Amino acid sequence: MRKILPERFIKLAEKCPSPLYLVGGSVRDFLFGLPLSERADWDMASPCPAEKFIAAAEETGFTVKAVYPRTGTVKIGDENGLSAEFTQFRRDVYETGAHAPVSVEFTDDIAVDARRRDFRCNAVYYDISAQKFVDPLDGTADIRGRVLRTVAPAAQVFGEDGLRLMRLARQAAQTGFSPDEECLAGAKEHSKLIGDIVPERIYSELMLILHSDEKRGESSAPYRGLCVLKDIGVLREILPELALGDGMEQNPAFHDHDVLEHSLRAVMYAAPSVRLAALLHDVGKPFCRIHNGNYHGHEIEGERIARDILTRLKAPTHVTERVCLLVRLHMRDLDLKMKESKVRREIVQYYAFLEEFFAVKQADFSACKDVLAEAPAVTKWKDILAKMREEGVPFTLRELAVDGLDVQRAGVPPKDTAETLRALLLDCALDGKRNNKSYLLRLIRTL
Repeated sequence: MRKILPERFIKLAEKCPSPLYLVGGSVRDFLFGLPLSERADWDMASPCPAEKFIAAAEETGFTVKAVYPRTGTVKIGDENGLSAEFTQFRRDVYETGAHAPVSVEFTDDIAVDARRRDFRCNAVYYDISAQKFVDPLDGTADIRGRVLRTVAPAAQVFGEDGLRLMRLARQAAQTGFSPDEECLAGAKEHSKLIGDIVPERIYSELMLILHSDEKRGESSAPYRGLCVLKDIGVLREILPELALGDGMEQNPAFHDHDVLEHSLRAVMYAAPSVRLAALLHDVGKPFCRIHNGNYHGHEIEGERIARDILTRLKAPTHVTERVCLLVRLHMRDLDLKMKESKVRREIVQYYAFLEEFFAVKQADFSACKDVLAEAPAVTKWKDILAKMREEGVPFTLRELAVDGLDVQRAGVPPKDTAETLRALLLDCALDGKRNNKSYLLRLIRTL
């Protein structure tokens, strides 16, 4: 492993007064045969006190980015973007479910440090200077067996820290490893402890699950992680509105899966940029089925429910707005009966989100019967989009042949300028030849 390490890490280990170990995902992935880069997640540990590690790091050319004296944690980085997180060997004591330990005891015992971690595959250490692996909990056997076993009795591990429930799903997704029976049972037993975790952390872990394929390139990774969340009962705790679709049947002429399974599969087929929208695109269906006896209008209710969910999880505002829009739009032209004139206007109206709209439509279509062919509605809209481009249709206000000053010179009050420009843009959507100054100035008089 030393051969693939950044040289500065090797120098840091030489300066450190105690053995300096790599631990966690980088060691696991190396032993599993995955390539590592300098941008990998480098976690370090040592019996060395934090202040002595800081001195060694600064002497080696690293900058200290953050220090947490209570837990003996130090974050370092250099001018080339190389970064690592160091933690002094310790034992943690938790209150039930709380993510942060209530007390910390530093130790020289590597086995004690290993026992405070989550899974044995993540508790294999690499001594940088001695160039040897140290495996106090037989984690290498789990790596070979592609299994997730907890470092202590599973009920204890998940009972200590509710966030480990999300980490279980993420680790299963990112590694492709399978939790053993004890691990699953312990997680199920303590699934409600996820309620003790702040929403921001839940959202962050959910997003890591939705993008878990980026670590190993397995396209089914996000689906795998979501299935673990479902199986251990955490999905119904963090996304109860979505989990209501479990077992809720759909028309077999169009669907092979129930509402929840369809939503999870939509994520598997979705482009990375729209996975959150794909997960929530049908979140309105359970509500409509329960209250109305059918799924009509579920995209409208879905937009409302998606907003409630993302607000609860404290998602960034721009993410919330984008996802809610895509949820509301995902049923557009499902029956292919929308007139071309309306399609043209909507292509222009939602042009900034068009590629994401297509991606959600495709994910929804593919998840119905696990078909990879292009969604008919996407094909139709792409053909119309190509025609519009050939005609020179303007898709943004910047492409219009007139601007705000032209509109105001034509007698439009400043407060109405933006609305007038949008009306002109939508008119040009019907025929690219209309995008000329004389026509648009004449049109202004009729608005």
